[in-house]
Amino acid sequence: MRYTAPVLLLLALSISALAAPKPKVVSFGAWMKVPFFLGPNEDHSTEIKIRALLVDGKIKEFTTGDTHEVTDRYFVVRRAFRLNDSLPDDTDPRNHRWKWQRGGWLLVDRSTAHVTQLNIPDFDPFYSSWNWFRDYIAYCGLSDDGTKVYAMVTQIGRKKPILKQKLGDAKNGDMPESECAAPHWDRSPIRVTFEPTGGQKQTFSVFGHAVDAMPVGADDDE
Repeated sequence: MRYTAPVLLLLALSISALAAPKPKVVSFGAWMKVPFFLGPNEDHSTEIKIRALLVDGKIKEFTTGDTHEVTDRYFVVRRAFRLNDSLPDDTDPRNHRWKWQRGGWLLVDRSTAHVTQLNIPDFDPFYSSWNWFRDYIAYCGLSDDGTKVYAMVTQIGRKKPILKQKLGDAKNGDMPESECAAPHWDRSPIRVTFEPTGGQKQTFSVFGHAVDAMPVGADDDE
């Protein structure tokens, strides 16, 4: 069977179209209000807003708060999840209890729809206040035993924080993000100011360059 040139061209284009992978679409669902429990005994609550992070219309994660555009390809958003609060004796599934919690941060690649959980050292999901600038996150970190508050700056793509400085003792109050105010960024020169609750403002200069490889894993010992 002989084919003319236009037919061969059409067949080639059809094969190429079938072989090309369909780009994935990243989107968000509608906002929902859910209870967020407070206090050491979690005996009272407030409301937080969450929404689904969707890839091709399917739920990938749940998130809370606004996104931060890191580049024209990558953005970060905070994760939300449901924690099973049932006791071991609660064998009846109808009695299972679930509580919404705020988690860490997700890095989302728009071009591939790949979602990565970022490693943010000493970030406390309940107490840490934060602010993003470029590919830096400044936040008030807590020690593992919850007794000390640190001024922290971490850069996407690096495993180690580029700033860790003690601010004082932790207050461990009932309200979220109560250890310090959200850090304030300045540009030219790049500086960040922390104001711990009951303490003095402290300002630090930040030195560093944008990390080209966004997927986490690169370490920098300089």
